[in-house]
Amino acid sequence: MADVALENVSKEFPGGVQAVRDFTLRIENREFIVLVGPSGCGKSTTLRMVAGLEEVTSGTIRIGDRVVNDVPPKDRDIAMVFQNYALYPHMTVYKNMAFGLKLRRYPKAEIDKRVHDAARILGIENLLDRKPKALSGGQRQRVAVGRAIVRQPQAFLFDEPLSNLDAKLRVEMRAELKALHHRLQTTVIYVTHDQAEAMTLGDRVVVMNEGLIQQVAAPLTVYDYPVNRFVAGFLGTPAMNFIAGRLVGSDGDLAFEASGPKGGEAVRIRLLADMAARVARYAGGERTVTLGVRPEDIGYAGTGKFAGAGNLLPATVRVVEPLGDEQIVHLRGPGDVPLVCKLDSHVKVDVDQRMDAHLDMERVHLFDDQTGCNISLEPEHVAHAS
Repeated sequence: MADVALENVSKEFPGGVQAVRDFTLRIENREFIVLVGPSGCGKSTTLRMVAGLEEVTSGTIRIGDRVVNDVPPKDRDIAMVFQNYALYPHMTVYKNMAFGLKLRRYPKAEIDKRVHDAARILGIENLLDRKPKALSGGQRQRVAVGRAIVRQPQAFLFDEPLSNLDAKLRVEMRAELKALHHRLQTTVIYVTHDQAEAMTLGDRVVVMNEGLIQQVAAPLTVYDYPVNRFVAGFLGTPAMNFIAGRLVGSDGDLAFEASGPKGGEAVRIRLLADMAARVARYAGGERTVTLGVRPEDIGYAGTGKFAGAGNLLPATVRVVEPLGDEQIVHLRGPGDVPLVCKLDSHVKVDVDQRMDAHLDMERVHLFDDQTGCNISLEPEHVAHAS
């Protein structure tokens, strides 16, 4: 196994389309790294450049100690698992898994050992004589992974490998891939648009947008301390709530002020002292900010972590979605801003009722409207965010 390094890598397609811009990242040996972002953000193009399936416009890619910019894909000592599995339909599972080794002229006994070892790891020993058409989607995915395992490459590349599976099978395969990485101790670069896959699989998550890295950190760090509004809004289901407003002084304290109900007074939410000190320079004048709060950080009553004076938003219930152990409640907040919160299923709420939405002020974020940056992060969180 080996580490993988991308240094100032860019990719420009004909017509001046910048797919990837100045991408710099070091992936440590045995690390499971996940590239995540919306469609068209450049994550698959980045993976294909590592694989050698796309040429690098500028920058350097290293696998181990070698610069591989001009090395053909077959000589990069990597294995790639594609979204569509890319199995040969006329070959059995055994022959699909053995094909790459036969091309490299491995001894027959070595091929047989590697194929059966991989099949045992993946639980597909009883499928070796079948052809792909006789397999389920999950079984085909295991075969595609097995074909990569037998190569024993320096790095594994996965390009949205679970996107063709149903929801239940995706959850099962996520767990299997995580266990497989723990067992094989391999270097993995994994591309997905599914944030649940990114959060559950990755040692680190690379959030991308418009060809640029937005943030690189451990999954919970990215979730709890997003460096900008894009990252904050992209990760989380349901997505983070955003409320436009400004910072004002209130009785010697700093408060976030948002539009009130039609014809009503503005709503003010007092900030905690430590956050107020970090964002004080944004108070007054015409500078606007946005308050962000996740659905699980909005409560029905001001008790426990939601206790505190001046930390509520008057709202009206619009829609209730029961999900078993919890419910998703859609609200109409001040100025008709839509809000979403997660509540325990035993909390009784009805459509059109008034609900004071209490905020966990330890968990709110403030974003500069001009730059999109999270201005409320403590210095140590900014330092560990990339």
